Amino acid sequence: MNALPEIVGRDEFDALVIRTDYGDEAAWQAVVVDLAQPWGDDGEFEAAVHVIDDPAWAGLKPDEVLNEVRRDENLSVVFLADRITMQSAHRALLALDITEDEDLDPVYYKELTDSPPPREFRTLPAGVHDVHANLAIANMDFAEFAEAAFADPDRIYRSF
Repeated sequence: MNALPEIVGRDEFDALVIRTDYGDEAAWQAVVVDLAQPWGDDGEFEAAVHVIDDPAWAGLKPDEVLNEVRRDENLSVVFLADRITMQSAHRALLALDITEDEDLDPVYYKELTDSPPPREFRTLPAGVHDVHANLAIANMDFAEFAEAAFADPDRIYRSF
């Protein structure tokens, strides 16, 4: 893998969205429009998104993206616009937990469940802001959003 360009200019309050699929420009433009919409109850918050639209990221797998973005200490989640995003009617992005596996207490999670905590889920573009904001201020944790996504018939986080 060639060296990827450094991510610069992202405000710590901006959600990070990285485009990894370049097969459908119209689908990507629809995602960008959706991401720019105000969010929250009655749309009281402006969208704050840092979009990476650089073909250098094309085709990268989630683990490869995570290896690159973990350098940002102010980041708790990254969203990928991948092939599934571009091909789905919902344009659901892949939300990836930035937390390193070794940071998780396996004994704690073993007491709660027989499986490790979820590391990814899909969210509508409108849900990106909700997820990012709540994780950034530690109001909720990644597993709560994943649980909401997995409870949805389409397995997509929509909103609480």
